[in-house]
Amino acid sequence: MALKLHSETITHKTDVGGVRLNLKTAEAVREAWKAIRVGVPPADFLGVAVQPMITLEGYELILGSSIDSQFGPVVRFGGGGQLVEVYKDRALALPPLNTTLARRLMEQTRIFTALGGVRGRKPVDLAELERILVRFSRLAAEQRWIKEIDVNPLLASPEKLVALDARIVLHPPETREQDLPRLAIRPYPAQFVKPWVFENSTAVLIRPIRPEDEPMLARFHATLSERSVYLRYFHMIPLDTRIAHERLTRICFIDYDREIVLVAEREGDILAVGRLTKAHHANEAEFALLTSDRFQGQGLGTELLKRLLEIARIEGLDRVTADILGENRPMIEICRLLGFRLKHAVGESVVKAELGMQ
Repeated sequence: MALKLHSETITHKTDVGGVRLNLKTAEAVREAWKAIRVGVPPADFLGVAVQPMITLEGYELILGSSIDSQFGPVVRFGGGGQLVEVYKDRALALPPLNTTLARRLMEQTRIFTALGGVRGRKPVDLAELERILVRFSRLAAEQRWIKEIDVNPLLASPEKLVALDARIVLHPPETREQDLPRLAIRPYPAQFVKPWVFENSTAVLIRPIRPEDEPMLARFHATLSERSVYLRYFHMIPLDTRIAHERLTRICFIDYDREIVLVAEREGDILAVGRLTKAHHANEAEFALLTSDRFQGQGLGTELLKRLLEIARIEGLDRVTADILGENRPMIEICRLLGFRLKHAVGESVVKAELGMQ
C-alpha cells in the first residue's frame, strides 16, 4: 500500500514526508500514518489517502497547466517525479491541443526518445498518451477557474498509463468571472455543430473545420469543375496547387477568433465549404462559399450562408460582405433572398454584396 498526505495547503507532499510507499502490513500503515501526522502542522493536516502500490516499471512524466501573464493557460509536458524541477525536461504548448499538436509537444522533450523504446524496453502507447494530452488540454481550456493543475507523476509503462498523484489550485473565490484568464487560442466552437437534411432526406453534418480534415478537403477539391473553381477564386487554380499541404494546412488549422470555416460532411466526405473571415480594420467579415458540383442547386449553399450569418450575429459583427462575379447568378440570387444589398458598378465584373447585422 501507499499513503499520501491530504492537505489543501501543502502541495508538494514529499517535502514534508507526506508520501510513504511499499507498506506491506497493517502495522506499517499505522506507523506511516503516525509519522505523517507528526510531521505536518495540525492546520495543514486533513488526513491521508490510502492507495494500492503500483509496481509497474516505466517513466515518470508530468502533465500540467498554469497561467502565463501574456498567453493565459499554458500546457506543460515532460519528465516528472521528485526531480522534475532539477532536470527541467519540459515543453510548453497553448491549449486546446489536437493529436498532432500533442505529438509535437512530446517530441520537444528529451524523454520522448525513451518513450519510444530504448535498450530493449518496449515502447509506451504513444497514441494513448496523445489522447490523454488532448483531453487534459481541454480540461485546462474549458475549466477557467483552474489556476494550476499538475499530474505528477504520470507513470508511463508499456502496460498502461497511470496517474499516481495530482494537485489543483483554483483562482480565489472572489475573482470575477470576466477577470479569469482568457485562452490565447479559442477552443473548437462545438456550439456550431448541427445537422441538416436535403429535401431527398439525405442527412449531413455542418460543423467548423478541424485540422485533421485535410485529407477530406483534398478529396473535396477533386470533385470541383473548372467553372466552380473560377467562380469561387475569380481565376483558375490547378488542382495540385489547391490541395498542396501548405495551403490546406492554413485552411484547416485556423484561429477561430479570426475566422470560421464551416464544412458540410457526409460519410467522411466534405460536400461544401463556407468561410467567414473577420476584417482587421473594422467590425465586419467577408464570406465565401464553395459547393461540390454534385450537390449544387439543392439548398446546401443557402443553408451554409444562413449559418455563417447566424455566427456573425452571435459574434456581434456589424456587417457581412462579399465580392461575387457577375456571372455567378446562383450566388447572387442566394444573397438577394437572404436580404443582402447588391451593388453592380457599370463596367465592372464584380457584384458587391453587403448585409447589416444590427
